[in-house]
Amino acid sequence: MKFGQQLRDALFPDWKFYYVDYSGLKHFMYDGVEKGYTADDESEFVKLLDGELDKVNNFQQTKSAEMKRRIEYCEKQVGLITANKATDNAKREQLKVIEREIDSVIGEVYELAKFTRLNFTAFIKIVKKHDKNAPFVLKHVFNQHLNSRPFFKENFDELLLELSRLYNIVRNGGVDIDQGKDPQSGNGQNFVRQTTKYWVHPENVMELKLYILKYLPVLIYRTKGSDKPPNPAITSIYFDNEKLDLYEGRIEKSEGAEAIRLRWYGDMDNNDIFVERKTHHEDWTGEKSVKERFSIKEKHVNDYLAGKYTLDSKIERLREEGKKSEEDLREMEALANGVLDSVRTKHLEPVVRSFYNRTAFQIPGDARVRISLDTELTMVREDSFDGKQRAGENWRRTDIGIDYPFPQLPEKDVCRFPYAILEVKLQTQSGVEPPQWVVDLIDSHLVEAVPKFSKFIHGTSVLLEDRVDVFPFWFSQMDRDIRKPSAKSVGISRSSSPRGSFIDIDNMVRQRSGGRAMSASNSQNSDTFENDIEVVVEEEPGEHSSHNEGTSAATQYSHNYEGHADRAADEGTSLLRGTQYSQGKGKKSQSWLQTFNPFRRSEESILASQVTLTSNMPCASRENSQIKRIAVPVRVEPKVFFANERTFLSWLNFAIVLGSLALGLLNFGDRTGKIAGAAFTVVAMFVMVYALMLFQWRAERIRRREAGPYDDRVGPTVLVVVLISAVVLNFYLKLSAGL
Repeated sequence: MKFGQQLRDALFPDWKFYYVDYSGLKHFMYDGVEKGYTADDESEFVKLLDGELDKVNNFQQTKSAEMKRRIEYCEKQVGLITANKATDNAKREQLKVIEREIDSVIGEVYELAKFTRLNFTAFIKIVKKHDKNAPFVLKHVFNQHLNSRPFFKENFDELLLELSRLYNIVRNGGVDIDQGKDPQSGNGQNFVRQTTKYWVHPENVMELKLYILKYLPVLIYRTKGSDKPPNPAITSIYFDNEKLDLYEGRIEKSEGAEAIRLRWYGDMDNNDIFVERKTHHEDWTGEKSVKERFSIKEKHVNDYLAGKYTLDSKIERLREEGKKSEEDLREMEALANGVLDSVRTKHLEPVVRSFYNRTAFQIPGDARVRISLDTELTMVREDSFDGKQRAGENWRRTDIGIDYPFPQLPEKDVCRFPYAILEVKLQTQSGVEPPQWVVDLIDSHLVEAVPKFSKFIHGTSVLLEDRVDVFPFWFSQMDRDIRKPSAKSVGISRSSSPRGSFIDIDNMVRQRSGGRAMSASNSQNSDTFENDIEVVVEEEPGEHSSHNEGTSAATQYSHNYEGHADRAADEGTSLLRGTQYSQGKGKKSQSWLQTFNPFRRSEESILASQVTLTSNMPCASRENSQIKRIAVPVRVEPKVFFANERTFLSWLNFAIVLGSLALGLLNFGDRTGKIAGAAFTVVAMFVMVYALMLFQWRAERIRRREAGPYDDRVGPTVLVVVLISAVVLNFYLKLSAGL
C-alpha cells in the first residue's frame, strides 16, 4: 500500500485538517518537475513545507497541553469525590464517570502518538521524494527546520506516568493504596514463575503501553532519598571468549551453560555495577535455571576482573551491619569466586553491550503479574577480536554512553534492533490460569511471539557473525513484517483478532497455542530466500529468573525510521560447526556406527529438512553466501531417552530368544537342525548388531535434538526377509532328508 493511502486510512477523522498535506505537497512537486523545476518552485515548496510543519507542531503541542490539563482536572475531581461525605455507592458511580473520562484521555493520547508518528513519517518521505526527483537537495536544510520544531521528540513519558497513577487510584476506590509499598515485595516461595517474550512493532508500542496501564500501573524505582525522576536506561556488558563458548552453550542450552554480564541502571556515572551470572539447568536434573548477582563499585571492577580485588571487606561490613544472613554472605562470596574463576579459566572478556529503555508494569507488592517493555534496544561490539581495541584495558568502552542511537559508532559495531521487547512474567499457583486480559494481549495483533529471545545471543550472532556456528531460530522472523490486522477489541481504538502465538504461560495456553510460531516462521515465500540454513532443533530452556528495574516510555520511530529500512544485507561467512562438521570439507562428521548405518538419512531427506533464509538483516551487513544453521527450540523430555533404551532392550530380548533357539538346535539337533541353528545364530547376531546401531543412531539424533524422522524401514524389512529365508531353509532341508 502506498503511504498516501496508508495515511488517509490511519488518520483520526476529528483531526484530519491538522495532518500534513502529503498529497498536496507531492502533487506540487511532481507538477513542477514535469514543467521544469526552478529555484522559484523550490522556494515555494520550502515555504509550503514549513507551513505544514508549523501546523503539525502547533497542533501537537496544543493537544499535549490539553491532555495534561484534562489529567489534572480528573485528579482534582478524584480528590473532591474522596473528600465528600456521600455514600460509598454514590462515590463509586462518580468514580466511574471519572474512569470513563480517563479512558477518553487514554484514547486521545494514543491517537496523538499515532498522529506524531504518521506526520513525522510523512515529512521524511516527502523530503526523500523531493531529493530524488527535484534538482535540489533539501534533506540537510529540512533537518534543521525539523529540529527547531521537535514535535517528533515527544515521548509522552509524563502523560503515561500520570495516567497510570490516576487510573490505579480510581480502580482502588479513590485511594492510593500502593503508596509506600516496596516494589520488590510480594515474591512468595510457593509459586511458579513463568516468563515469555514477544516482539512489538514500533507502531504498536504506545497502544500496548496504554492498554497495559489500564490493568497494571507503571512500576517506578527511585533511589532512596532522591527526588530525581528515574532513568529507564539499562546497560549490560556480556562476556565471552574468542571461541564464543558461552554463546554456544546458551544457544544449545547445554546443562550448566553460563552467561556472565555486568549491568548498571541509568547514566554512565552510576557507581553501582551488578555482576550477574545466569546458569541453565536441564529439566531432567530437577533444578531450575537460576540468576545470581552481587553489586560492586565501578572503581573496583577492573581490579576484580584481574583478581586484585576481593569482596572480603564488603562481606565483613555487611556482617557487622547485620543486613544479610550468613547464608547470603556465603553465597555472595561463592558467586564472586565462581565468576572470577570462569573469567580466568575460560579467558573471558567483554564481547557485546546491550542498551535499552525499560517500562515496567506491576502492582507494587504484588508479583503475580509483571510486564516489562524494552524499547530502543541496541547491541554494540565491545571485543577486540579483530585487533581493534574498543575498550582498551577497561572493562567497557568509554567512547559511548546512553546516547541512543549512538551515531558516532561505525555500522559494523552496532545493531539497532527494529522492535521493542515485551516480557510477560506470571507468578501464579500451579493450575491457576493467567488473567484473561493477559491471554487476550498475547493473542492480539500487538505482539509477535518469540520464545526465549536473548539479547546476548542476538547481538553476538549479528555482530560476530563470522565467528558463530549456529544462528538463533528467530532469524527466520527478522525479514518479514510482524504487524497483523486487528479484528478484536484488544488495544485502545482499534479492534484486534486472536492470533496464534507460541507462549509458555501455563499448560492450558501451551496446549492451545503450541507450535503456531513454528508454522508462522516457516510460512515465508522461499522464492525470496538466498542462503541455505539447516534447522537444528534445540531444547526449550527451563524457567529462569530475571531482575527488571527502571521504567521507560521512550519511543523508537524518531531515531530509527530511516536507517533500518535501507539496510539490506547479505548473510556472510561460513558458519560450520566444528563438532559436527568438517571445517575443511564442509561435510558432517559421523561415528563409525553412523558411517556404516544402512538406514541413515538420504540427501533428499536432509535437503527437505533445511530452511532457506534471506539475509536482509536490519542490524548488520553480510558479505558472503554460505550454509548456516538455525537453532529451533523444542522440548525434549528425559522419557524420550528412556523410550529409546526400552526399544533397544526389546530388540535384545528378541535376539536372546532367537539365539537360545539356535543354540538348542546346534547342540541337540541332527544335521538339518544344526544347519538351521547356524542360520538362526547368524540372524540373532544380526539382530543384536542392528539393535545397537539403531540405539546409537537414535540417541545421537535425540541428543542433537533433530526433528526426525526416527523410524527405519530398511532394517525390519531385511530382518523379516532373513527370518523367512532361515525358516524356509529349515523346512526344505527337513523335507529333503525325509524324501
